[in-house]
Amino acid sequence: MGRRDKPGGDDLILDLSKPNRHPTEPATTDTAPSPTTHAEASRQRRDLVSGQVMDEARLVRFVAGPDGTVVPDLARKLPGRGLWVAADRVSVETAARKGGFSRAAKAKLSAPPDLADQVESLLKSRILHGIGLARRAGELISGFEGVSTAISAGKVAWLIEASDGAEDGRRKLLQAGRRSGDPPRLLGAFDSQELSLALGLGNVIHLAFLAGRGAKSWTIDVERLSGFRPLLPESWREEP
Repeated sequence: MGRRDKPGGDDLILDLSKPNRHPTEPATTDTAPSPTTHAEASRQRRDLVSGQVMDEARLVRFVAGPDGTVVPDLARKLPGRGLWVAADRVSVETAARKGGFSRAAKAKLSAPPDLADQVESLLKSRILHGIGLARRAGELISGFEGVSTAISAGKVAWLIEASDGAEDGRRKLLQAGRRSGDPPRLLGAFDSQELSLALGLGNVIHLAFLAGRGAKSWTIDVERLSGFRPLLPESWREEP
């Protein structure tokens, strides 16, 4: 695999599109935004807690602020050397509690004790913002009838249900998904008020995120959120 230095010279990237780099060489980060090419999408980083090399999509980037405080950089756009941690609560808490950021940066950094909570809150905001963008792009359908039709047609990547919605409507939509042969994934991490505010609509209960490029990008944040909180209420797991 080939090694490529960014202009800043302080970060290394594991680029899977090049064949001559040994996979155990260390990788840290760069200051680039979200990947737009195949080579960029193939970047891998080393989790500073476990030492495991994995895809960027499974990690959270952090940087040191001007005062030496560690801050999350979910958009991967903040300047400075990136510090990458697996996208789960235990890993982030371990890095903060045991000085992992300071060791990786080779400098004294301060990691807030609520750093994992900060990441969760930022992921929730990004996901809700993504839902709003999807609606404006015509990639989101709301309302029981429209969602049901889209699911039956096999066009839905995600069924988004308000966590405080009635079981009956949710059950019928899930049954429609099973009959379609291509059931959507289910997200129930937000209540009706949160979904309504994100979309500027009233009483949002049922949403369908249509399959496509937008859904694939949005899924990355949803999967990262699953490392910090359940994607479904506990009570839903007991439903038929």
